[in-house]
Amino acid sequence: MTTGELQQQLFKTIKTKLGDNISVADEIAKLLDISADSAYRRMRGEKTVTLDELQTLCIHFQISLDQLMGVKSGGIVFQGQFLDKKTFRFEDYVTSMMHNLAYMNSFKEKEFFYMCKDLPIFHHYHLREIAAFKWFFWLKTYFQFPEFERKKFRMADHPDGLYVLEQKVLALYNQLPSVEIWNLESMNIFFRQIEFYQDARVFESDKDVWQLYDAMEKLWGHLEQQAALGYKFQYGDPEKKPIGKIRMYFNEVLIGDNNMLVVMDGVKMSYVAHTSINFMLTQDVGFNENMNNHIQNQMKRSTLISEQSEKERSRFFRIIRDKIVNRKENLKL
Repeated sequence: MTTGELQQQLFKTIKTKLGDNISVADEIAKLLDISADSAYRRMRGEKTVTLDELQTLCIHFQISLDQLMGVKSGGIVFQGQFLDKKTFRFEDYVTSMMHNLAYMNSFKEKEFFYMCKDLPIFHHYHLREIAAFKWFFWLKTYFQFPEFERKKFRMADHPDGLYVLEQKVLALYNQLPSVEIWNLESMNIFFRQIEFYQDARVFESDKDVWQLYDAMEKLWGHLEQQAALGYKFQYGDPEKKPIGKIRMYFNEVLIGDNNMLVVMDGVKMSYVAHTSINFMLTQDVGFNENMNNHIQNQMKRSTLISEQSEKERSRFFRIIRDKIVNRKENLKL
C-alpha cells in the first residue's frame, strides 16, 4: 500500500466513524490544530500526513494501524468498556445505546442484523412493564446493587427519566432497517427470569406477575403485526404508520448469541455480546466478513416470516403466545 493509499484509507475510516452529519475536515482541523483548508489538503492527498499526525488520529479515532495497512497480524482489534457495578449507571448505558443508534441512522444506506438469543433489548421499550422488569432484574440480580438486595419488584419504581431515554432508543431502532433471526428459545430466558423471581418471592403479588405476562402478550401481538406488515410502527398506533423496514426470520434449530452486525454505506461493523450485558465492537474487515457470511448462511437456513410464509409465521407466534397464556392462566389471583 502506497503512502497516498494509506492516507485515503485513513480518512475514509474516520468518515465512517463520524457519520454523515459531522464535518470530517472540521474535526481533523480541531484535533490537529490546523486550518480547515489544511485539513482538506490532507484529505485530498495534496499534503502528506506526518507520523505525529497519524498517531494522533489513530489514537483519537481508535484506528488500528495494522488493520489500516492490511497487515495480517493474526489479531483482531475490539473496542468496548467493561461495565463495573461501582460506577455503572443504567441511564448512561441506555444513553450510549441511543448514541450508537443515532450514529447508524446518520448513514444513507444502512441495515442492522440481530441474532436473537433472547428478546432484543430494543423491544423491552415498547411497554413500560417489560422495561421496568428488565431494569430491575439487571440491577438486582446481575449487578447485585446493595440497595436492591431486599427490594421487591414494583412497576412504579422504574424511573420516569430513564423511560424517556428508553423511548428515544426505541424510536431510533424503529427507524433502522433491521433483520432479526429468531428461534423458539428466544423468549425462554425471559420466562425463566420471571419464574426465578416467583420462587424467590421477589414479586409483591401474583397480580404483578400477571400484569407482566399480559404486557408480554401485548408485545408479542405487536411483533407479529410488524412481521406481517414487514415494517415497524409505534406500539398502540391505530393507523400502523410505517417507520422502518423489518425482516424477521424463524430458525428451527439455531440458538442465537445476541451478536449484531450493522452495514453502513457498505462498511460493516460487528457488536459482540459477552458476560451477559457487555458488548465490544470491531471494524476488522476479515472478522466482519466472516460475521456477515455466518448471518447470510443462517438466513438461508431460516424461514422468512415477515410479509410471507403466513403459515410458519402463525405457528411461530402461536407457540410462544400459548406459553404466555398458559402462564397467565396458572396464576392464582
